[in-house]
Amino acid sequence: MPAIWSSRTMAFTRSSKTFFFSFNLLQRRTCSSSTSQPQPQPFNAETICRILSANPTSTVDASLANIPVQMSPDLAVDVLKKLSNAGVLALSFFRWVEKQQGFKHTTESFHELIESLGKIRQFKMIWTLLAEMNRKKLLTRETFSLVSRRYARARKVKEAVEAFEKMEQYGMKPQVSDFNRLIDVLCKSKSVEKAHEVFDKMRMRKIVPDLKTYTILLEGWGTQGNLLRVDEIRREMESEGFEPDVVTYGIVMNAYCKAKKYDSAVGFYHEMVEKGVRPSPHIYCTLINGLGSDKRLHEALQFFEMSKASGFPPEGPTYNAVVGAYCWSTKMEDAYRVVGEMKELGIGPTSRTYDIILHHLIKAQRNQEAYLIFRRMSSEFGCEPSVSTYEIMVRMFCNEGRLEMAMEVWDQMKSKGILPGMHMFSSLIGSLCNESKVDEACRYFQEMLDMGIRPPAQLFSSFKQALIYEGMENTAIHFAVKLDKLRKTPLIA
Repeated sequence: MPAIWSSRTMAFTRSSKTFFFSFNLLQRRTCSSSTSQPQPQPFNAETICRILSANPTSTVDASLANIPVQMSPDLAVDVLKKLSNAGVLALSFFRWVEKQQGFKHTTESFHELIESLGKIRQFKMIWTLLAEMNRKKLLTRETFSLVSRRYARARKVKEAVEAFEKMEQYGMKPQVSDFNRLIDVLCKSKSVEKAHEVFDKMRMRKIVPDLKTYTILLEGWGTQGNLLRVDEIRREMESEGFEPDVVTYGIVMNAYCKAKKYDSAVGFYHEMVEKGVRPSPHIYCTLINGLGSDKRLHEALQFFEMSKASGFPPEGPTYNAVVGAYCWSTKMEDAYRVVGEMKELGIGPTSRTYDIILHHLIKAQRNQEAYLIFRRMSSEFGCEPSVSTYEIMVRMFCNEGRLEMAMEVWDQMKSKGILPGMHMFSSLIGSLCNESKVDEACRYFQEMLDMGIRPPAQLFSSFKQALIYEGMENTAIHFAVKLDKLRKTPLIA
């Protein structure tokens, strides 16, 4: 065990030294700037998250004890959003902030906490929060939709439907809009068959589906690539008197693109135009994405030119699709040129734009170029990397076996107050185990547990085997006990 704690101490020193230097400098500048009228410190959500993540073993009360910040409901929501991947820390912050003088939580802050607790499957705690929301008259129909979504994401489909049905216990009779949200939740969680069952149950209760109901179900089957069901829903919609609109056509085109039936998708475009339905930017984006991924660059660019002539203002997603189309055809210089156009038009680039470029550079084994683009994102391009951007880079260095670089990127991410999710932990811990760097693997595994994230069974099995191979059976037992405790012990308010 000493090796574990020494490596954790070194990592804490490395990741927090820069922050605390900046923090102390900020304090000195603030104190010396005005003796008669001290200015409030510019603490925002990012700064607060940086403080909290710098030492996860410290309590929130201790970490924020000397922070002179006026906490507003909007700021609390922003912090909770950034703590989305750290359910335990999010709960601690939630309880700390409600003790601040004059502060009252809103429905939105409860929803953000439910979101982060759902990621670590703390459903008992979630129902405790719902009871609290009910007492404070903050419960909404969207609350039950959110709980259902978290259950569905955790592959607890039965519980997702039961959570929806509990609405009536709280005096809310389900309406068509509520059924639409549940069907949407199930479809997006790849439980489309169950969503269709809910759709049938809804009709049995004499609740008439609307256009949105059919659209959601159509999109669900389309995402699954089930073109037979897509055509079936289309025919049913028309028999119920719902004329296909631009949204319907967009969903059908997307379904055919996912099934790699690009000619059929283009055919639906022409059918739509013939019926007098004006194509939307989303339609063009769908076709550019699909044709671009099939390396039909010339056709993708034709639809891009059509989109520009359509009269709609330029949109970032459409330009991202063009960037992707050039990347699929390995025309990186053209992709960079489009990024320049986005900047001139004031519609980007965003971190999503760079994620597309980085993905294709790494796929083409141009890793050095990818790292250079990543390093220049915030300093030269004015675009901060997102958690998915950092995940791409960490995975790249892990696959290269350059674990020091992976950990350096990780520390850079943490210094910006961005917290990793389960997939990032899995990539880094798995790679450290493969390279027999078990002390470092222990440090990150402990950090994952501190955040309340339960590792996948496969990851823990590999981690345990690596410890046993290095003669660290006691450490393996120690983590097995901690993990078991995390699984069985619900969080308390």
